[in-house]
Amino acid sequence: MYDKEITEVLLYYQTNEKNGLEEEQVQTSRMKHGMNQITKNTKKTIFQMVIGQLKETMVLILLVALVISATLGEYIDAVVILLVIVINTVIGVFQEYKAEKAIEALEKMATPKALVIREGRHHEIAAEEVVCGDIVILENGRIVPCDMRLIKSVDLQIDESALSGESIPSHKNAEQVYATNTPLADRKNMAYMSSYVVSGRGIGVCVGVGMKSEIGRIAKMLNEAIEEQTPLQERLSRLGKWLGYVCVGICLLMLIVSLLQKREVLEMVLTAISLAVAAIPEGLSAVVSIVLALGVQRMSKRNAIVRKLVAVETLGCVSVICSDKTGTLTQNKMHVVSTYVDLAYQHTSPLLIQGLALCNDVYEEEENDYGDPTEVALVEYARSKGITKRDVENKFPRMAEIPFDSTRKRMCTVHKISNGKIIFVKGALEVLLPLCNRYLIEDKIYPLHIREKERILEDSQEAQQQAQRLIALAYKKDESTLPYEQDLVFIGFVGMIDPPREEAKEAVRICHEAGIEVVMITGDHPTTATAIAKQLAIIQEDSEVMRGVEIDGLTDQELRQRIHKYHVFARVSPNHKVRLVKAYKALGHVVAMSGDGVNDAPSLKYADIGIAMGKNGSDVTKSASDIVLSDDNFATITAAVEEGRNIYLNIQKAILFLLSCNIGEVITLFLAITFLPGYPIPLTPIQILWVNLVTDSFPSLALGMDPNQKGVMEQAPRKRNESLFGEFGWIYLVFNGLLIGTLSLVAYRYGLQYSITVAHTMTFMVLSISQLFHSLNLMNLHRSILQVGLFHNPYLLMTILLGVVIQFLVSEQSFLQTMLKTTSLTFSQWGIVFSLSLVVIIVNEISKWIAREEK
Repeated sequence: MYDKEITEVLLYYQTNEKNGLEEEQVQTSRMKHGMNQITKNTKKTIFQMVIGQLKETMVLILLVALVISATLGEYIDAVVILLVIVINTVIGVFQEYKAEKAIEALEKMATPKALVIREGRHHEIAAEEVVCGDIVILENGRIVPCDMRLIKSVDLQIDESALSGESIPSHKNAEQVYATNTPLADRKNMAYMSSYVVSGRGIGVCVGVGMKSEIGRIAKMLNEAIEEQTPLQERLSRLGKWLGYVCVGICLLMLIVSLLQKREVLEMVLTAISLAVAAIPEGLSAVVSIVLALGVQRMSKRNAIVRKLVAVETLGCVSVICSDKTGTLTQNKMHVVSTYVDLAYQHTSPLLIQGLALCNDVYEEEENDYGDPTEVALVEYARSKGITKRDVENKFPRMAEIPFDSTRKRMCTVHKISNGKIIFVKGALEVLLPLCNRYLIEDKIYPLHIREKERILEDSQEAQQQAQRLIALAYKKDESTLPYEQDLVFIGFVGMIDPPREEAKEAVRICHEAGIEVVMITGDHPTTATAIAKQLAIIQEDSEVMRGVEIDGLTDQELRQRIHKYHVFARVSPNHKVRLVKAYKALGHVVAMSGDGVNDAPSLKYADIGIAMGKNGSDVTKSASDIVLSDDNFATITAAVEEGRNIYLNIQKAILFLLSCNIGEVITLFLAITFLPGYPIPLTPIQILWVNLVTDSFPSLALGMDPNQKGVMEQAPRKRNESLFGEFGWIYLVFNGLLIGTLSLVAYRYGLQYSITVAHTMTFMVLSISQLFHSLNLMNLHRSILQVGLFHNPYLLMTILLGVVIQFLVSEQSFLQTMLKTTSLTFSQWGIVFSLSLVVIIVNEISKWIAREEK
């Protein structure tokens, strides 16, 4: 469509710029061209997941054991091993399916939006709902939702590097028509899906959606999904392999020792295989994946939508939060509370109201106004004074404009009037005032000297000290060929209040308690920023504020040396934000950075965690971020950090549980074979596999779903390179592994006085039940179970009760007795089993008490 005139394109799609499509046309277009979605790689089917599970190392080892058992006529053992493989596969598939569905749901939450005109009204819709023929509005910071033939462009620049490879933004011109076969990068009248608006505005008609767009055609050729692991998952994979080698080595050592002791070869081979399967922590990666996925879902319920899983791990390490002011620390409910005209605080002036209504990019509708919150507030103020944007624009149509950007801190619009044109410039007071050489008093124009400028700036302090944000307005009639933004006539300014969020002060306090430094970074005036920061207890003194111009005067080294003296950075540019993030990171901090504008994207990329605003953030900022706040609220950042810390803690608990259980199983057999050479092996191969299946899998998942731990935000941030197991993790693992192994052997020796079957059964029960009880110790690594409460984690309690009931049935039910080579236990024998199993809780409670007393 780049080779067609605008009128031809509109006629082809039976649409027009003013009204767009009718609802019936939308449905017809969707039926014809499909949804605006890029088809991703086909999701794994259940069958593919099953095949994937059967290829796991653990399952392959079990299949070897199955073949050996069947070949030697041990059919009951073979059936049990087959059952273990089936159950393990079902659990693995369930975990994979659950994790995939959780991430799928999160992807839907982060869908970009598109602003379209339908039936004569503006609508903000999900980008995937755009259809061919839709009239789409492009604004600074928005991602282009589809392929579009532009029908209007105002200083429109679009970054098309993802498609063309050209790093310089493309300057668009809707009026141009190009020859057929013009290269994509040269089509200045087109905007393409997945590119984004760097500056300016535009309107276009959608001509390509989904897989029929340019990016869709590329996707057909490159549709290969790359599954990335988070650093934590990679560390666990390496740990799992290392532990696997160690365990296999121990198993081989036990096999050699057993052969030297002239034990039965077949039994020892099966025992070694079973122990290798039980000892290798194959479930670690699956547990971590599902804990991350479920944790991320929980974060989304608290309005923090995670785009990259790595952010969940990093959240627990955050030591500095760099927050934007407007809308994040404040309510983003701006309203005009003061006006300054005629060099005095007055009620208002007609020219000021008209200028505010004209010099903005708000789309005015009956129910909603679409646009920047500050500009929306100005339009609402004008409407309250009887002037609507629509009416005044019809009277004085816009002819040209210079869009706002965060570096210039102003915007300019040019409007047609009866005798020529009028220019309005709106922006920050200290930016606009130097551009003025005249001022207006009671409709008369006077020269503006330094004395008057100083008076205006001095008068403005009154409003700024009340946390008012000032927006100044100037104008001139086109009396010469001078640039639009020079020799202006100063009209006045309005003061706007955006009160702090009620919950923000408490969130700041929580951050301080958690050892997290809170820093406000804003483009606002220092006086306004200081007033808000003091209300939120971010700062106590004015001396804690630094201006952007002061940052310019410092070298990177000087900035690093001084940065901790300041907690408010005002009148900063995007470049300043990047320098601040780099300075904090150079000092060893883990930095979370929030932003909303397109120019915030670089600083979000540089930060350890980039946080975008979901309501008022640009699409570009969202795509550069790791987390999107659906409510634009600073308290949500604090909640996300808390959730991140808890998710990591839960993963740590699950790891500690699985590994201490694995070590316990290895130690039980290793000690028995090494120090009890004349006795049979205390556990049969089938019993080892059963313990691994029933005792290990479900409690580790339940621990991963542990509710938020109290006091987690009263601790200092975790060090980035901290061990997966915490400060004394390895000691904890070995200690509890030895404890579980020793208790199991005590049960074995006790049971031998009755029979070898009773001894096997009691060892089996103590090993299983002590591990189930041990999961209670891990609900909190520091506090007593009594302090935490048995009902703290209902999933874990249900898992333990179910596990104990299953173990009881294994001992008492005849079919299971035959299958697992167990026997019924007497009341006193059960008493010994539970007494020994409870020792795990008692010993851990004592060690926790000693640790607390020492602190």
